[in-house]
Amino acid sequence: MRPGIPFVKATACGNDFLLIAAKEAQGDRAGLARRICDRNFGVGADGVEYLETATDADVACRLFNADGSEAEISGNGTRCVAAHFIANQAAKRGGENAAVRIQTGAGVKVCVLVRRADPEFEFEVAMGAAEVKPEVEVLLDSGRVPGVPVSMGNPHVVVFLQEFPAGWQGMAQEIGRKLNFKQGVNVELVRVENESEISARFFERGVGETLSSGTGSCASAAAAVAAGRARWPVRVQTPGGMQMVRGEAGQIFLRGPARLVARGEFLGAAE
Repeated sequence: MRPGIPFVKATACGNDFLLIAAKEAQGDRAGLARRICDRNFGVGADGVEYLETATDADVACRLFNADGSEAEISGNGTRCVAAHFIANQAAKRGGENAAVRIQTGAGVKVCVLVRRADPEFEFEVAMGAAEVKPEVEVLLDSGRVPGVPVSMGNPHVVVFLQEFPAGWQGMAQEIGRKLNFKQGVNVELVRVENESEISARFFERGVGETLSSGTGSCASAAAAVAAGRARWPVRVQTPGGMQMVRGEAGQIFLRGPARLVARGEFLGAAE
């Protein structure tokens, strides 16, 4: 039998990822991501973080979504990579850094360890600036809705609602399709609870519905603050748990958990 591909599964507020050393996946990484992320015939995950050596960071990662498309960054996936790095570092060296520098497709992100209680970790990540753009109008089959484009190094559009409608996933998918971003767009539907708390639902390009999103939480909070609907810091309640977002000196900081779930070998290498 051909050798399997070692992986570690990790999750951040229910947004789950498979961490694979790049040397173990030298061929078709997009195809491997599709196969291993399949929740019925593979291991199951929202995406794969392929881990590589880095010259100006502790580790580099390349993110492939469940459909095989490549994305710039995942805030939750980056925390999962940091948790894996710290766990391995402690095992190899008998110690650990308080911060991990991770090279992503959206630049180097610094993950500061706040709490550790194996297999659970908590980090605050400097996510860079949020670019909140002017509101756009999206013409849906059911009517017009306003959306706020936000860049967190990857594209988002935030739509504020009074309530989450039944079948909101179809609405979010239609918004993404009608906006017609060249590389796709992540859609966040947001309800403002009060000036310090919002609730969000996520429909991500290349994945679909996810229980949470790190960059989506940042984009949602930044859009709410820019619109005067909230003030820093902002608690973001998601179906997978709570994340905290704050802004300081033009920088967005994301705080939340990451948990190492399992290790294994993927044997289903053939499509």
